[in-house]
Amino acid sequence: MTENIGKVISINGNLVSVEFEGDVSMNEICFVKVAGTALKSEVIRIRGNVAQIQVYEMTNGIQYGDEVVFTGEMLSAQLGPGLLGQVYDGLQNPLPVLAKKAGWFLERGNYADGLNDEKKWTFTPTVKPGDTLTAGAYIGTVPEGAFTHKIFLPFYLQGTYTVKSIVPQGEYTVKETVAVVTDDRGRETVLTMCFRWPVKRAIRCYSERLAPVETMETKVRLVDSFFPVAKGGTYCTPGPFGAGKTVLQHTTSKYADVDIVIIAACGERAGEVVETLTEFPELTDPKTGRSLMERTIIICNTSSMPVASREASVYTSVTLAEYYRQMGLHVLLLADSTSRWAQALREMSGRLEEIPGEEAFPAYLESYIAAFYERAGFVRLPDGSFGSVTIGGSVSPAGGNFEEPVTQATLKVVGAFHGLSRERSDARKYPAIDPMISWSKYGSVIDRKKSEYCKDILRQGNEIDSMMKVIGEEGTPLSDYILYLKSEMLDAVYLQQNSFDLVDANCGTLRQRYVTDKLIMVLGSSFALTNKDDARTFFNRMRQRFIDWNYKEFKGEEFQKSEALIDELYREAGGTMDAEAARLLKDGE
Repeated sequence: MTENIGKVISINGNLVSVEFEGDVSMNEICFVKVAGTALKSEVIRIRGNVAQIQVYEMTNGIQYGDEVVFTGEMLSAQLGPGLLGQVYDGLQNPLPVLAKKAGWFLERGNYADGLNDEKKWTFTPTVKPGDTLTAGAYIGTVPEGAFTHKIFLPFYLQGTYTVKSIVPQGEYTVKETVAVVTDDRGRETVLTMCFRWPVKRAIRCYSERLAPVETMETKVRLVDSFFPVAKGGTYCTPGPFGAGKTVLQHTTSKYADVDIVIIAACGERAGEVVETLTEFPELTDPKTGRSLMERTIIICNTSSMPVASREASVYTSVTLAEYYRQMGLHVLLLADSTSRWAQALREMSGRLEEIPGEEAFPAYLESYIAAFYERAGFVRLPDGSFGSVTIGGSVSPAGGNFEEPVTQATLKVVGAFHGLSRERSDARKYPAIDPMISWSKYGSVIDRKKSEYCKDILRQGNEIDSMMKVIGEEGTPLSDYILYLKSEMLDAVYLQQNSFDLVDANCGTLRQRYVTDKLIMVLGSSFALTNKDDARTFFNRMRQRFIDWNYKEFKGEEFQKSEALIDELYREAGGTMDAEAARLLKDGE
């Protein structure tokens, strides 16, 4: 580590200007010495011999002339076994470790390694002396929970390396030497089970980047069937406060068809972050029956923390996601909420006196948001396996206004848009994703024609509902009223879902396809209904039978009994399927 000393010449919030001599790099880490502590900071602008740095802590007490030590290193994450199950702040300091050192109220200037230096891991070598390696190849494995954690040749090593020596299978800490490799010039490099990687640089040690086409099942019917997300894809969930973003994230984390879940609480309210920290360890992983926390990492940076560390938390979380992707695992990164990250960018841009863009956000907001989502992807790794990082960002637009800059910038780069509606949440229609405004570019788990058929019924029902608000129910033709009731039934029995019921919340692909076909049979049929009262009674009864059906184990005895009751009511009402619905069901066979 090379050290270069500077001195503080001005302070503006958490933006500090430092006069220096020697060489300083952009994004270099430095420490401001104040009151016996060293405050971690990052260089964000260099003008001549003056560097402007953002301090990751409260800047109270910093004075003109205070010493600043430049480290020559970038802001980086420590990568190695022991990341799963951890709760970090935006700088990858483990919060439980800091709490033991400082108590309930964290003191500034306290930092800790991201990995436990004392814990021993069972290392099994996968190479032998004389083997040649390149960056991203792995030299051994370590069991980490339910996963096989691969120990890599560090990603920053360029060229070809030859294994000179490697330790036998045994127990080692992350800082002990496990191998020695040499480059083409014979220079030796000592390898441990951990290394550091700059968080603002994407990890690209893969053979090929592929288009995301495989659906990431979330078990949420509204998402998987109508507005799906692909593994390695991107999506955003904007919505007003209280619309159910947090519950939807919990459900997705629990049931999504991924290996690792990373929660980046990048500026969410402290109360919601506390809810996440207390509830996640209590959630049971349906895949293993153990705590969901065993395959989860939480990066915690509340809106009350300094804005600079809020920005860092986004990059730290996506770096950890890319690291586990390199092991051939599928990772889901949930950022909550990117609006607070954008607000941090706006605050720093203002202090830098940059020309503001729309609503005072920086002019480069769109490129920053795009660069973040571009780190998602589905890749083929050098060993032939596949891994992915799927990024889902929640957005908290003020007043639920989707026309504001952060939402609009996000919509330009994501592959799916799940717009949460205040009207639906107020009506207790959860998940409150509005089917009238949401969209997806990815493939659904059900047939596309069936999906479009159901969406068309929802659109027509919405138009009739708007018309009924003007002319009233009595002025609506019976045929239109029946179509409206069909759309309401589809909404109630398929779009709405109980996240707290173990059966209804975990609605897999086979069940979604089966239930969709049954719904199309009902929605695409005409019935012997002579007046609106009969129609209302029939569809209310049918809706309740479908809802009861949703709570029965798929293909179980109770499931079949409930299905028989639906068929019985269908026959009693003289159901006759139209040609389009019959053709859809026949094509599905």
